[in-house]
Amino acid sequence: MFSDAAAATSTKVELPPARGLFYADAVEEGQEGYGQICPVAMASEVFAHRWTPLILRELLSGSRRFNEIQRGLPLVSRSLLARRLRALESAGVVQALPLAGERAREYRLTEAGREFGAVIERLGAWGQRWTVRVQRRNLDPGFLMWNVRRRIALDRLPAGRTVVRFDFSGAPAARGPRVFWLLLQQAKAAELCVRDPGFDVDLYVRADVAAFSSVWLGDQTYAQALACGALRLNGPRSLARVFPSWLMLSRFAEVARPHT
Repeated sequence: MFSDAAAATSTKVELPPARGLFYADAVEEGQEGYGQICPVAMASEVFAHRWTPLILRELLSGSRRFNEIQRGLPLVSRSLLARRLRALESAGVVQALPLAGERAREYRLTEAGREFGAVIERLGAWGQRWTVRVQRRNLDPGFLMWNVRRRIALDRLPAGRTVVRFDFSGAPAARGPRVFWLLLQQAKAAELCVRDPGFDVDLYVRADVAAFSSVWLGDQTYAQALACGALRLNGPRSLARVFPSWLMLSRFAEVARPHT
């Protein structure tokens, strides 16, 4: 595929009509592209910007509104996020659709955007396999819980509403809230709250954020975190016993690690 061999010719060649749907026009004003016809270079002009892969991750994970996307990217500024979304729209990767009766817009991936799904999956698998992810500078309870609420096994929940309160320790001071409430109910998307929703709490989870992140990523088990005291559950024994079965962990948790 990447052979250096080429057939030299002086014959004038008629260029076939372009078959692509879009020009890769995500190079931002004031920046230069790679100046190559190579498809890898052209795809990189769309994909390889800071935050762009993570924006695609959020869209592939179901975020549709601007604020939803930003909750999954708490360190990106609103202005930069808006700029990246406009660039992706210009490249034909994202559609921004007006919402009836609202000023807000909904962002949806086009066919070209959905094709990035396989790229994001492979990128995430590589990161899970080859990097050290749980480091203090990366610990963010809000980001962790934003992802946890996406991976609830709703069919395993008890009947009625279940409220779980999470209290995290060990996070850097600048990383926002440390207390969260998950409102869980069968056949209904999990709701994450950063303010007390006013319901009685059924189960309390107190955890070191590094330990819970390690559990989430599959680096250690719930049993190991409980045994060392980094994770504690307080509430009815019947709920505490089944609580781990409600959380499906990161989609990358089962990626095989290299042999050491």
